Amino acid sequence: MPQKDSGQVPLKSLGAQLLLVNSFTCGLEVCLAVGTTYVPPLLLEAGVEETFMTMVLGIGPVLGLLFVPLIGSASDRWRSRYGRRRPFIWLLCLGVLLGLVIIPHASRLSAFFSHGSSSMNMTFLIFGICILDFCGQACFTPLEALLSDLFQDADNCRQAFSMYSFMVSLGGCIGYLLPAINWKQTVLATYVGGQEECLFSLLVLIFLGCTLATLFVKEEVLEPPMELRDERALKDLPRPLSVGCCFPSRPLRLLFWAWHVLLALRNVCTLFSQLHSLCCRMPMVIRRLFVAKLCSWMALMTFLLFYTDFVGEGLYQGLPRAQPGTDAKRQYNEGVRMGSLGLFLQCAVSILFSTIMDRLVTGFGTRTVYLASVGLFPLAACIMCLSHSIVIVTMSAALTGVTFSTLQILPYTLATLYHHEKQTFLPKCKDVKDEAVLKETKPAFLKGHLSSPKVSYPNGHGGPLFTPPPAPPASDPSLCLASPCEVSMKIAGGSELKHSTPNRGICLDLAILDSAFLLSQVVPSLLMGAIVHVTHSVTAYMASAAGLGLVAIYFATKVIFDKSDMAKYRKSITT
Repeated sequence: MPQKDSGQVPLKSLGAQLLLVNSFTCGLEVCLAVGTTYVPPLLLEAGVEETFMTMVLGIGPVLGLLFVPLIGSASDRWRSRYGRRRPFIWLLCLGVLLGLVIIPHASRLSAFFSHGSSSMNMTFLIFGICILDFCGQACFTPLEALLSDLFQDADNCRQAFSMYSFMVSLGGCIGYLLPAINWKQTVLATYVGGQEECLFSLLVLIFLGCTLATLFVKEEVLEPPMELRDERALKDLPRPLSVGCCFPSRPLRLLFWAWHVLLALRNVCTLFSQLHSLCCRMPMVIRRLFVAKLCSWMALMTFLLFYTDFVGEGLYQGLPRAQPGTDAKRQYNEGVRMGSLGLFLQCAVSILFSTIMDRLVTGFGTRTVYLASVGLFPLAACIMCLSHSIVIVTMSAALTGVTFSTLQILPYTLATLYHHEKQTFLPKCKDVKDEAVLKETKPAFLKGHLSSPKVSYPNGHGGPLFTPPPAPPASDPSLCLASPCEVSMKIAGGSELKHSTPNRGICLDLAILDSAFLLSQVVPSLLMGAIVHVTHSVTAYMASAAGLGLVAIYFATKVIFDKSDMAKYRKSITT
């Protein structure tokens, strides 16, 4: 069955589609920002010790590391009347809403189920925090893939992700400001309760409104041709049967459903193994981009997670464990508020930089903007380590918004570029020796293929890319559905290519890039406590961030930004 024309998005409506998608982005970031602000005090009030609080905060990112690539791979293969991305977005939205409902009402739920047990209250609270964090972070992956599907052109994609970064930063600003409002004196408090109940009820309303906007997004609906479907995969699928007809007795029906549950678990395990092989055979361009983004986010997350504590203890000389009402506790609280102001200014700078990102890239190039933004962070972190002026430290914290904005835009536009020009950046030939032999034996064939005019190519998105290779000899019908590299190697050597990568979807690679963000939250949480304990100084937070920033600069220089970088890499491996 051919691709449905009704799923195509008209060019004149792309602006409205961009606004609808990014309104959901803003609402999701508002919920995550408010949730992050309220999580530590709620955990401490519930009786969770500070030693285990960071472990609780790491559960969501760890779950994301396990399941976000799986969600991305499943989204690339999904086919439905609602598209490939929106069903996963809606499913994860249910988890976000569930977390927003459970967190402020954990004590009531524990009283209902176990007569107010403190352990049950803690269990509900931790469950609500973990599901909010995991579903919220995982929801960004199909959302980014949806943007990439709608805006495949390089310039339009960069503008789309600039708007995406703008809305993420705007949502962070709103999320940091909402907890500062005294909701007990509002009309909403008379209906729902105290500060937390009012705030989270408002978040539910905001999030529901933003989620409804995705209903009007005209996502592209893809249906693969019947002749190209994998017959082996179809054989593994269970056939639809009438349970009541085939198994009239209840015990047999239970056995039937138990068997199908086992089949589903087996399919999930198979999917995990396939995903593991996909991630292990990561293309070189994606691997370099992943490492560069991981180091950059580790530096930035070290700053974000511990900046308020650094200001409260390091600059204001306060003590977080001091008794309430003492000077040490008052100074620490004042430092935390000043640190929150620095994070707010960071979001404001990120908003400003997102609006001019397209002009900067057009004027200076992607490489210059990316390297300058990554290089600015260790400079700002070093200033925060050496300076004792709150004004200078706050302004340096605001400058990190440049790096924050860049990491929200350019890695995703580069990944979209890789998939838009797959034959250049994501070749299926993985073996260097085979590639060298191919270059020597059939240079004219490859050159003619790469320089062909644009037509449809099955790259996971659909749309004009490259012409298919010349028709193979009629004596070898197995070449009809082979990739260009496979066709060339069969013609040149008479055997099939053994080193080839599967046809990767973009959502899988975006999920891998998002895994770098999730992993960057886990590592600092596990290591920074020990580092500060050894050094006896909170300045180690900013020093570690600066050191990671320097490492990020090195790996950022290894990123493939354009075709000239790819040509240099190919030349280096063939000489």
